[in-house]
Amino acid sequence: MTPSLIRGRPRRGRSHISARVAHALLGVVAGVLWLVLPWMTINDDAPVAGARTSAAAPAEDESTGATDLVLPVAALAVVLALAAYGSVRRIRRTRSRTTPAAAGTTHVGAYPSPGTQPPLADLDDRSRDALVDADNHLRAFREELPFAEAVSGPDAVSPFATAAEAAEAELSAACAIRARYEEGVPEEAAALAGVVGRCEEAERRLTVAGESLRTLRALDRDPTTALASAEARFRELTARTAGAEATPLGDSVTGYVELAKDSLVTATVHLNQTHQASASGRPDEAAPHLRAAETAISRADVLVTAVARLRSARTEAARLIPPALTGAEAELAPFRDSTAYEGETYARLLHADAVLAAVRQETTSGQPYDPFGVLRRIVQATAPLATGRSGVLAMAALLVARESVAAADGYVTVHREAVGAAPRVLLSQARLTDDLPRADALAREARDLAEQDVRLRGYPA
Repeated sequence: MTPSLIRGRPRRGRSHISARVAHALLGVVAGVLWLVLPWMTINDDAPVAGARTSAAAPAEDESTGATDLVLPVAALAVVLALAAYGSVRRIRRTRSRTTPAAAGTTHVGAYPSPGTQPPLADLDDRSRDALVDADNHLRAFREELPFAEAVSGPDAVSPFATAAEAAEAELSAACAIRARYEEGVPEEAAALAGVVGRCEEAERRLTVAGESLRTLRALDRDPTTALASAEARFRELTARTAGAEATPLGDSVTGYVELAKDSLVTATVHLNQTHQASASGRPDEAAPHLRAAETAISRADVLVTAVARLRSARTEAARLIPPALTGAEAELAPFRDSTAYEGETYARLLHADAVLAAVRQETTSGQPYDPFGVLRRIVQATAPLATGRSGVLAMAALLVARESVAAADGYVTVHREAVGAAPRVLLSQARLTDDLPRADALAREARDLAEQDVRLRGYPA
């Protein structure tokens, strides 16, 4: 039963009560009139012969005037009584109501307007959940594409890659709306509804493409070829994992090799279950186990790739530090040769000189250091005074931002079951911005928030 029907019953009941009360009042008034009218028209005094003729006309006029006033007075009394009763009932109903007035109404007890929005807090939670679900769906869909391409070829998988790009565009728009909402854009309900709508459109595209991808792969009919391909990738990844644990690289990938090994163990279990189901002639049961194995293999691949990428990027960053220092000096040289600078410019120059001196000391001390942190400090110190004459600083900023975004994206992919909406929004902003220092800052903040979510909710099994 709809809420409007539920609310309608008490109102009809009150109208019936009002009608019965009105009828009762009318009955009382009629009874009073029935008793009063004879009394007003009958004279009980003894007749006097001499006075009958002289008093007849005045008595008749007085009796007729009194009789004419009775009905108007009675009608007015009924109207006043009904008005007083209705007012009392309305006041009692308002005071006894325990629920507040609905949004879009003008007084307590009124029906809400037809276009009333849900509570803002509920819409906020719904938009967060929609972002997380759509992003997880997109990441899982993209993980499946390499397995399909290995069997069916790139041409067959190309339409699904296009569908993933379209879904990512919708999701990026949703993240942009959410970011503006977080910054205090007016009409919050409309913004949150826009986030939900974009995410639903992304989900729709992925669902349609996912059904076609399942038809292409046909895992529930014959998973043999896909199983062989997954096992080949599993063996290759096992060898890469063994080589990745040779040298520790730093906090950003701490524990990644161990997590990769755990994922490979999970993949082994599901691959064996896929073999058993296939050998027993139950391909429909083998398909979900094969997909679970592929997911575990993809997760291990992300972890091992992050370790290898970081090793290569660290080497490149360390090689780029001396040219970056030279480029920074070239950017600062015009300010050193000029005698006109003062105030804020002078303070920035002093700060840049102090940072560059600290970097030189750190990189020549023989102690371990973070090459990305060093490049980041060089770029940040010279950015307020840089004129763009040194391309090496732009290369340094690009390398740092690219590694920060890749590291945050890989972390969210591996821990996506525990990561909330905020890191995903920041990561989307980092991908889209052309400001490299800002992209670096957004990606690092996204990684920090994602780590907080994982510490709060635990690593997904």
